[in-house]
Amino acid sequence: MGFTYSTVVNEELSEVFAWHGRPGAITRLTPPWQPVRVLQEARSLWDGQAVLGLPGGLRWVAGHQPDSYDPPNMFADVLESSPLAAVLSWRHRHQFASAGERATLVTDVVDTPLPERMLRSMFVYRHRQLADDLAAQARARVWGPDPLTIAVTGSGGLIGTALTALLTTGGHRVIRLVRRAPANEGERQWRPEEPGPMLLSGVDAVIHLAGASIGGRFTPDRKREIRQSRITPTRRLAELAATAAPGLQAFVTASAIGLYGPDRGDEVLTEASPRGEGFLADVVADWEEASTPAAAAGIRTVQVRTGIVQSPRGGMLRLLSPLFAAGLGGRLGSGKQWLAWIGLDDLLDIYLRAVTDADLSGPVNAVAPEPVRNIDYTRTLASVLHRPALVPVPAFGPRLLLGAEGAAELAQASQYVRPERLIQAGHSFRQPSLEQALRHLFGRE
Repeated sequence: MGFTYSTVVNEELSEVFAWHGRPGAITRLTPPWQPVRVLQEARSLWDGQAVLGLPGGLRWVAGHQPDSYDPPNMFADVLESSPLAAVLSWRHRHQFASAGERATLVTDVVDTPLPERMLRSMFVYRHRQLADDLAAQARARVWGPDPLTIAVTGSGGLIGTALTALLTTGGHRVIRLVRRAPANEGERQWRPEEPGPMLLSGVDAVIHLAGASIGGRFTPDRKREIRQSRITPTRRLAELAATAAPGLQAFVTASAIGLYGPDRGDEVLTEASPRGEGFLADVVADWEEASTPAAAAGIRTVQVRTGIVQSPRGGMLRLLSPLFAAGLGGRLGSGKQWLAWIGLDDLLDIYLRAVTDADLSGPVNAVAPEPVRNIDYTRTLASVLHRPALVPVPAFGPRLLLGAEGAAELAQASQYVRPERLIQAGHSFRQPSLEQALRHLFGRE
């Protein structure tokens, strides 16, 4: 038995092949609904070895085959050196052929006894990711054609892992700023309270993602941790950028739509809207202000005000999807709350634009152009997963888990946020509608 899947992507043959050989490619192609972790990337498409972690401690070891390496037309890998190899055969040929000007026919041929129904959704996802990533990177090269050296904090989190992979497959060099001792030349040790004077040496752009999770009860200790993990580290990094990074072109920081307050009714909120009230609004205002030293030094700064990120690998969707898959999902309270959401890959594209587009600066609402009410979100998620949404969560439920303040600021927040600056800039969203995004994220296209 075998499986073959082909599509045409709008990019030159040489670039499509090269993309697959860059760091991060396997991370970008791994479907988020699968319980798989990338443990090791192949160093070479000729004879490298990639290792994936599976449930139960199993490992999928994919060895690349020198006798099938024919750049830019083909490379291949086989399942090897794994308990799985004793019971399952797998040979995967990645084939590429020119399909005209700036077009490449991409074909995956898999020799395996696994049935097509187990493989199709994975390869549909992989091909869509490849096409969308190549398109995003081509747009970024129009704004900034030269590869950048980009320092990233928080590179091990949900957003950071995916973003660094998008950057490196686009040809950029990523330096991960880590708090532990560096493990390789791609890392530098970062002391948030007192960053070293050479931390940003040779860096073209900074993407600052690090910060404690806002999930959980808003106890005094938790609130202190949320503030301290954001304000001072951001200010110290901005001060360093201003004084010890003469070649720095962009200073990009994470931010949040919490700036607008937890409940603004049906008011349409854009980057020009006044800030709201509440704990998160106070934190985000101070967080954004902390990047002032970089802006005052003439460095282009961008604050990415992020909405509710959608990915089965983390955040809200990771918590909700098992409940909905079991038929236990439903609206929260009245269901009338506005949800300003964004798919993970669309968020990554905004960060990519932030470091490459010299015309983008200041606060940017990183949300999809089509916010939805909670009741519509739950109906859409249930429909994508082919389950009913018949078990509403009473309004007091979040208060039991998060406390009154945490529930009001997080679970019950209602914010109709629009990405006005991106819309005015003609930004291209991969999945502007919620159903599009969820179908892609769960392999239901």
